[in-house]
This record gives sequence, structure tokens and C-alpha cells, in this order.
Amino acid sequence: MTVHHLSLADARRLAVRAQLLDGTRPAELLDVVRHLTLLQIDPTAAVAPTADLVAWSRLGSSYAPADLAAALRDRSLLELRAMIRPSEDVTLYRARMAEWPGRGELEPWQVHYRNWVRANDACRRDILARLDASGPLPSRELPDTCAVPWKSTGWTGDRNVTQMLEFMVLRGEVAVAGRLGRQRLWDLASRVYPDDPVVPADEAIRIRDERRLRALGIARPRGPKYMVEPADVGQAGEPAVVEGVKGSWRIDPSLLDQPFTGRAALLSPFDRLIHDRRRTTELFGFDYQLEMYKPAAKRRWGYFALPILYGDRLVGKLDATADRKAGVLRVNAVHEDTPFTTPMTEAIHAEIEALSQWLGLDPTRASEGRP
Repeated sequence: MTVHHLSLADARRLAVRAQLLDGTRPAELLDVVRHLTLLQIDPTAAVAPTADLVAWSRLGSSYAPADLAAALRDRSLLELRAMIRPSEDVTLYRARMAEWPGRGELEPWQVHYRNWVRANDACRRDILARLDASGPLPSRELPDTCAVPWKSTGWTGDRNVTQMLEFMVLRGEVAVAGRLGRQRLWDLASRVYPDDPVVPADEAIRIRDERRLRALGIARPRGPKYMVEPADVGQAGEPAVVEGVKGSWRIDPSLLDQPFTGRAALLSPFDRLIHDRRRTTELFGFDYQLEMYKPAAKRRWGYFALPILYGDRLVGKLDATADRKAGVLRVNAVHEDTPFTTPMTEAIHAEIEALSQWLGLDPTRASEGRP
């Protein structure tokens, strides 16, 4: 098979185009999610919830959060492990669910999880019975009859029901049926997931790798492990090398040799264009960390700084906060990784104005005070 040789600009444009962040905006939310394969859920709303911000970055002012809420209500989209996915894609996970905690020789942590669920099988059955009779329900209304408490040094310690529910999701027994505010409502998976034929596990992995590559454009065949959603793509697509970057890549060849028109875009810190920080550094030369967990004095760019895309380059960060009580989007700083030209400044400021209008807020710089 031919190995494609790409310049850094080629590779960046491949990634931007694949993430629907070039000059041709998509028109429909479902088309966006089906192409990207997921919208990540994160409760932080310093500017806007991540799922909404990612959708807005692609669709622009035509997108309303009510569109996402409606798609979740009618279950054309479903929540699975803190990711919003097309409902038809759930079938790609059902075979692995049936194999939980895994196939072949298990790792020690998998054995630990399996043994804890087995020790609390009566509790698992009690939860299923309550949901069968009365679901959907929030976790606080489900019985905690666990004989062996869940032990953890983190926040999940002794949270037996919520931990059991997470394992039951992995087993394909329960599913998120909706939300009441930020609180998940649980029901039997058989009443939430579509009754589609299950795709065999190995075929499902292949299809998921192919769809992930289509959404990323370019990715490593193997890379660091990420919780829930991998960043690598196995042998999907075709091999490639990128000028000045060590190692091999896989690319979606259907995205090659297409004209590229860029635009300005403001990205969520969880946006998949930048989610794999190593790829972001290698292809874009972009230094970025989400600093919300750092003390304020140690932050370089801000609590929830939004990466700024211009054309095929990541050029800076927007430090902004939505002050809904005051009715303003507070622009604390626009950090320029490279000096902005006049066209860049105009396009980025227009995008900040568009973000403010979409949020229903007035933009104001920190130095300006309240309008």
C-alpha cells in the first residue's frame, strides 16, 4: 500500500477538515454528531457546556442547545459513558458489553471489578428489579443493598449504587434514559437502546476505528490509552508520514486533495481537534493545558481558556467567562501565541461577538467593567 507523504500544513488541514472546522459549515446537528461520532459531556459551564460549545463551533448561530435536548429526548442521540452518541452506534458496543470485564486473561484491576460485582450480585439484581418496576429513576432512589462497600481513595469511596450503575452500564444492563438538570435518570438498557442486531466485537472495533479516523482525519495507529474513547485508530485508513514529525500515522484518504478554506473558530478545551495533546503539539506546535484545576496564580491562560483556531493554525487562547447574572461575556484576555495580523484580529473578534450573541450576553473586556 502506498505511504502518503504529507507536509505539516497538509496534516493540519486534514485534521481541521475532518473535524468540520473549515470554511464549509455543516447544517444539521445529527449530521455533526454522526460524523464526529460523539459529543463529550462535561458539567463545567464557565462559557457553555462542552457538548453545546462543540456543536456551536461547527454549526454557528443556527445551533441552539434545545436542539440537543430534543435529540436526546427522542433518542436519536443517546448518552453512553459521558459521551453523547448517535443511537444507531450503540450496537457497536453491545458485544463488548456482553464480554465484560474483558476477554482472555484479565488484568488485576479487571479481576477486582468482576469480584466486587459478584460479591454484590444481590444489590445488582435489586437495582434491576426497582428499575423494571419504576424506572427511569435517579440513583438516589435505587436501593443500596451492597454487602461489600466500594473502596476508593477518590470521590467514589462508599458510593456503592453509583459505582454499581457504572459497571452495569459496561455490562449493558442499564442506561441513562435522560437527565433532570445535571442528574442522570437510569432505566433498563432494553428500554433505552435500539433493538438493532449486535455487531460482533472484532468487526465493531474495526468500524469504530474507521469512524474515529474519519472524524480525526489523521491519527496514530497506536497511542496512549484514554478513558472511554481511544485517540488511536489501529489499521484503519492508509499509512502516512508527516514532514518533520517522527513515526507513522494513519489517514483517511478520502479527505486528501480537497480544496481548503479556513475560518476562525473558538474551541472547547475538550474539543477533539486538540484532545490528544501529543498530536496537537506534533501537528500544530500548540502548547495547551486546561488550567481550571490549577491555583489561579499558576494559570497562564485562564480558568477555562478556549483554544483559537484560524485557518489551519491554532494561534492563541481566549480567556473568557459567561457572567449570566450580569448579562455579559467577560473577555479577560486574548492570548496571542503568534502576533495577530489585522485580518486575524478582525475574524477572531467577530467570532467572540458571535459567541456572545449565541449566549445572549454582551461582550465586555475585564478593563471595561460592566456595560
